[in-house]
Amino acid sequence: MCSFDSKFGIHPHYKSLYTRKETLEKIAEMPDANVVLALIDYQHIIGFGVLVHPEPDERWAELGPGVMIEIKAIEVCRDWRSTGVARGIVQLLVNHPRIEDMIAYMVGYSWTWDLDGALKIAQEYRTMLIRLFEPFGFQEFQTNEPNICLKPENIFMARIGNSISKEVRTQFKWLRFGVQP
Repeated sequence: MCSFDSKFGIHPHYKSLYTRKETLEKIAEMPDANVVLALIDYQHIIGFGVLVHPEPDERWAELGPGVMIEIKAIEVCRDWRSTGVARGIVQLLVNHPRIEDMIAYMVGYSWTWDLDGALKIAQEYRTMLIRLFEPFGFQEFQTNEPNICLKPENIFMARIGNSISKEVRTQFKWLRFGVQP
């Protein structure tokens, strides 16, 4: 039976996104979802990642069902950061069997980052995220999505699968700015 490391949870300026194993189990049951756990001793969760389709009411779902998939969360226990755990989690997340048929994306909102635990300012954390995702084919894309535009350090990155048609690529370009061509 897996359990979360005690360092997950609430810190003075940071709250973990997921702290219940049952929540991750429920997500893992969703179609096309991919939940990756980093374990020690086969039962102690020190990190996790969540890849799941966007909610139907989100902008990114407008391309149609099954086209966009979000890296919703990547979190590594404070004691295990800077050890390569996050890189391994991203690698396993994008090892999804349909990854080339989808546009995988991540949004980085600075107000959700554990800046105190990472000992970084927001711009440094942003740079760290770029370095984490770029080796897996992600690149930064501009968007006018309001939450991303709230702060200059916020970021939107995506990886466009090799099987994505030119038409869907064009639709994605317009969707990033909330425009219907």
